[in-house]
Amino acid sequence: MKAIVCEAWGPPSSLRLVELPSPQPGPGQVVVRTRAAAVNYPDALIVAGKYQFQPPFPFSPGGELSGEVIAVGSDVERIAVGDKVAAIAPFGAYAEEVAVDARNVIPLPAGIDDAALEIAGSFVLTYGTSLHALKDRAAVREGETLLVLGAGGGVGLAAVEIGKLLGMRVIAAASSEAKRQAALDHGADDAIDYTEGQLRDRIKALTGGRGVDVVYDPVGGETTETALRCVGWGGRHLVVGFAAGDIPRVPINLLLLKGSALVGVFWGEFVKREPANNVANMKQLFDWLAAGRIRPLISRRYPLARAPEALDAMLAREAVGKLVVIPGADD
Repeated sequence: MKAIVCEAWGPPSSLRLVELPSPQPGPGQVVVRTRAAAVNYPDALIVAGKYQFQPPFPFSPGGELSGEVIAVGSDVERIAVGDKVAAIAPFGAYAEEVAVDARNVIPLPAGIDDAALEIAGSFVLTYGTSLHALKDRAAVREGETLLVLGAGGGVGLAAVEIGKLLGMRVIAAASSEAKRQAALDHGADDAIDYTEGQLRDRIKALTGGRGVDVVYDPVGGETTETALRCVGWGGRHLVVGFAAGDIPRVPINLLLLKGSALVGVFWGEFVKREPANNVANMKQLFDWLAAGRIRPLISRRYPLARAPEALDAMLAREAVGKLVVIPGADD
């Protein structure tokens, strides 16, 4: 089988397409023939050696996928060969076949078409993160105001949609007209450009000077402090990621003055520590998806050989919605 392989820490351009033996399932594992693999920020961090864990070389990046089960290991009861599934893995998804822990595999409805299967391969992490952030970490309430930074990207658009479903007023902040329009198309009440240095003034005007109740922040960098200053009394600033590249240092006196809170969001650890709560969240998300109440946006598809290009586009923050790698696509 073909796979994208990381052999040393570095940029996406250092990755190589190679031939590898097909994986065999160990106890508690299944092997999935990959239909689609998501392009997520942690994938680039892993390649650069900057993530929370560092796999041994060589390895394939990619932590989210969908496809068809082609082999089942011992001690696996609820998944069978031929099942269409979505799955989460620490790494390995940028390959034609991948062995996955069966506990991290979600069976999909029988008869699911190829388009829906692609969506399933780029849905779980972004929407799972955003629902966990808003419901579990921020405990949002109907009628509250949500500011979403990076609102045109994968997790940002997910936060926009979920915020609306939870009854919030959503202000989407994004860096381009295309991203702002995508946020509006997915339910945002207002969309603003946060790169012009007027974020505080715009938020003050939109909220009558009260500020927002919740900030959803997957961006980091200089924008974090500005957004934190936009939080109203008793507000919560959700720390989701650092797409800007820099981990911000914020003056914590701002938390004291507004009775506000900085709240960390680490969905991967939540999945491990609170599996029952995560299962409940996943059921809610797939119910919304089946009902058409959330509409994940895949804006670009890349063949396996061009996976490094997809990672570069994501790092450059060019993506509107999600980027996916399709191993079976033509180069």
